[in-house]
Amino acid sequence: MASCRATMGPQRTMTTTASPVAQPLVLPDDEYNRRLVADAHPAAWANPVPAHSYNLVVLGAGTAGLVSAVGAASLGARVAIVERHLMGGDCLNFGCVPSKAVISAARTIDSARRAAAYGLSPAPDAAVDFGAVMTRMRRLRADLAGHDSVARLTALGIDVFLGAARFTGSRSVAVGGQTLRFSRAVIATGARPSVPDIPGLAEAGYLTNETVFSLTERPGHLLVIGAGPIGCELAQTFRRLGSAVTVIGREPTLLPNEDPDASALLAQRFSREDIATITGASVLSVHRPSPAAPVVVTCESGGHTRHVTGDALLVAVGRTPNLEGLGLDAAGIAADARGVIVTDTMRTTNRGVYAAGDVCSSYTFTHAADAMARIVLQNALFFGRKKASALLIPWATYTDPEVAHVGMTAREAAARGDRVVTLTAALSHIDRAVLEDETEGFARVHVDRRSGRILGATMVACHAGELIGEAVVAMKAGVTMSTLGFTIHPYPTQSEAWKRLGDDWNRRRLSPRVRAVLGTLMRWRR
Repeated sequence: MASCRATMGPQRTMTTTASPVAQPLVLPDDEYNRRLVADAHPAAWANPVPAHSYNLVVLGAGTAGLVSAVGAASLGARVAIVERHLMGGDCLNFGCVPSKAVISAARTIDSARRAAAYGLSPAPDAAVDFGAVMTRMRRLRADLAGHDSVARLTALGIDVFLGAARFTGSRSVAVGGQTLRFSRAVIATGARPSVPDIPGLAEAGYLTNETVFSLTERPGHLLVIGAGPIGCELAQTFRRLGSAVTVIGREPTLLPNEDPDASALLAQRFSREDIATITGASVLSVHRPSPAAPVVVTCESGGHTRHVTGDALLVAVGRTPNLEGLGLDAAGIAADARGVIVTDTMRTTNRGVYAAGDVCSSYTFTHAADAMARIVLQNALFFGRKKASALLIPWATYTDPEVAHVGMTAREAAARGDRVVTLTAALSHIDRAVLEDETEGFARVHVDRRSGRILGATMVACHAGELIGEAVVAMKAGVTMSTLGFTIHPYPTQSEAWKRLGDDWNRRRLSPRVRAVLGTLMRWRR
């Protein structure tokens, strides 16, 4: 497994100027990654001569930065954007794009193995070409890189600077020996994988989401520290691609921030897929005797010490905001361990500087970064008063089944007592789910008893990330459960789960007294 260990630990090669890059920014160094880098950090790029002043300077070219820069430029603003690594940020290079490409391949492989259930020739031992799976991912990622490229932003009239940015005053930023002056700026430098302080971890070597997609050979046994969304998604994916997998989580359940029933259902699926889980665990140490030896994780769970051995170790325990080297003090910008401190309008302690995305928010999602950047545009350029607290932010974990959620949680609903009604529709009662053998899951809503409006929703289904959108729209528009019940859904679809919940709500509204009155009326009309 030499190729696995070759990419463990921090991989990024940071540049401080736009000079040619001496070594690959992304591994392996193949045609697709070279095409990615040609779009995201072209080696021969020369930074432009700065304008006298910019309406907006954006630090970071991930989702929040790109939305801010492109949006401002489309409104006629003079804009500069600074990126020290790869355009597209975490989403394109190390997050959403590569992970969903690999997850898609793993799902297809799982379907092939279950072919006999659909009357097809059985393929329980369908061979997996791990190298081909990863090559496909790199090809698709390179295909999408043009959307976030230096060339595209330049064509939109945005000055692109490659290098590390540093505030030198309240209205100035230095990059590559040049100074960019601005009336407004946005900090959108994102976040990176958190690395826990575990004895022996650094010496043993490890993977994160920034390096795991550089693998070209499949680990025989992958150990995963972290049972949150990234850990669970990649654990199931690598198991389906043929690796043995062990997940070690600190909390008592998988996906501890989700509905307990959703967590329990995923745990059952993991058990059936032979994914070993150790929950409620404290990792005591990591040890690898030599570069060619297996890695050993020692942990304590339930009062017992366990030693788990694997070929590769993935660390997925959260995110750390990228604040280092920004010179925040020079601009009077306050920050703490959680990131840049912002008001509800996304403004920092410097009235001319805003922040958006993972660098300042606990909602570390691409779509949340997009939404925050749109608030920044309105507030920074047009004296708006849009508030982040008004955002309704859903999320989804792309395991199989997927787990999606928006709004009030089960714990919060329970704390409200009988003021909240919780309704659940099992997918086993939804015809389309039965026909597609996808009955493992449910739709659940928490509803205000008096108004009938949805306060929160959870969907567990093969495509829950797609299905949760209806609940999000209903909540945003103030649509009641009664309206959902009277909304016509195409048959058969799994979205009928929402209609079934609406019907359940309408039936519950019929009190015994109303039922008695209706019964009397029906008898009178015979």
